Amino acid sequence: MTPQTPTAKDLLGRLVAFDTTSAKTNIPMAEFIRDYLSSHGVDSHMVPAENGIHTSLFATIGPEDLPGIGLSGHMDVVPVADQAWDSDPFTMVERDGRLYGRGTCDMKGYLACVLAAVPLFKRAKLAVPIHIVFSYDEEVGCTGVRPMIGEFGTRLPKPRLMFVGEPTSMTVVDAHKGGARFRIDITGHPVHSSKAPLGVNAATVATELLVELHQMAADLKAMPNNPRFDPPWHTLTVTQVHGGTSSNIVPGSSWIGWEIRAMPGFDLTPWVTRIEAAAAKLVPAMRAVAPEAGIVVRQTGNVPPFGAEAGSEVVTLCQKIAGHNDTHAVPYGTEAGLFQMGGVPAVVCGPGDIAQAHTANEWIDVKELDRCMGFLERLTDWARG
Repeated sequence: MTPQTPTAKDLLGRLVAFDTTSAKTNIPMAEFIRDYLSSHGVDSHMVPAENGIHTSLFATIGPEDLPGIGLSGHMDVVPVADQAWDSDPFTMVERDGRLYGRGTCDMKGYLACVLAAVPLFKRAKLAVPIHIVFSYDEEVGCTGVRPMIGEFGTRLPKPRLMFVGEPTSMTVVDAHKGGARFRIDITGHPVHSSKAPLGVNAATVATELLVELHQMAADLKAMPNNPRFDPPWHTLTVTQVHGGTSSNIVPGSSWIGWEIRAMPGFDLTPWVTRIEAAAAKLVPAMRAVAPEAGIVVRQTGNVPPFGAEAGSEVVTLCQKIAGHNDTHAVPYGTEAGLFQMGGVPAVVCGPGDIAQAHTANEWIDVKELDRCMGFLERLTDWARG
C-alpha cells in the first residue's frame, strides 16, 4: 500500500468487509490496519488474545516519551443472525446519504475516521502524541481491552486522556450505566412426571427465584433516581430462562440469565448477596429429596459504570473540541469505565446514533463522518501545542 489520503467513507467500506463478529477472528482486520498505518510510517503494537483469534492494536503518532490523547474504539461487531437485511451486511451500501452495513455505526465509522486522519496527524508535528487504541470483544463484555490496559505504562505508553468514540452523535458523554451479568444454574432431579413428588423440579425452583428477582427490580427502581439517565433508575432485567426437556419429565435442570444496569456509585454486593441468600433457603428442601440438587449463582460479566469528574481536563477538552458546553449521560456501557479504573481519565464522543447500533440495516449518516473528521482536525490543531 502506498501512502495516500483515503476518505473516511472509503476506509469504512474496507472495514465493513471484514466480518469481525465477536465469535470470529478480527486478526485480518487488525493486520489491514497495521499495514495501513505502516504505509504512513506508523508502527503498531499488537496485544493478542490467549485464544489466538483476536488481537488489540495500539499505535502512537508524535512524541513517544510523552503521554498523549488516546482515540479508543473496538473492532468487533454484533451478529447479523436472524436479522432481515435489505443488502449484504458486510458490503457497505450508500443510499440517500446513509452508509449501510454491519458496524457502520457501532463503531467502524469512528475507526475509519481515525484512520483517515492519520496523514493529518503525521503532517502536524504533534507536541502532544495521539494514541490509536483499538480493541476486540467489546460487544461481549468489554473483555478485549482489559489486557491492553494492563500493559499501559510497561510495554505500551499510558495515555494522558482517552476519547472513546462510541456513537453519541458527536455530543459529549461524561457518564453511563454499567452492566453486571449473572447466571443461576439449578440442578434438580428428573423423574417421570407421573411420579413428580419423587423428583426435584428445577423449573419450579426457578420460578421462585424469578419472583425474588422481580422484587429486586422493583426495589432498585424505588431507590433515589437520577434524571440524567433514561430510565433514571438502576434496572434489573431477566434476560434468559431455560429448563425442561419433555412434557412428561420433571425438569432436572434449569438456568436463569439476568443483569443489573446501574448508575455510577452503585454498590452491587448487597444485591448479589440477596439473591444468593434466596437461593440458599431453597436448597435444603431440594436436597431432602435428592442430595445432588443445588443452586449456583455466578457472575458472567461486568462492565463498570462510568462517571467523569465534573470540570476535569478530559471533559473540558472534549467539550472545547466538540463545540458543546453541555454533557450527557447514557444507559449503555462502553470501555470508558475500564480506562478510568486503569488510571486514564476518559470521555465518550463519537459519530452515529446509538439507536442504529445492533439493528438490521445498521447505518450511519455521511454527515456524521464529516463531523467526526472536523473534530479530529480540531484535536490535531490543539495537539500541535
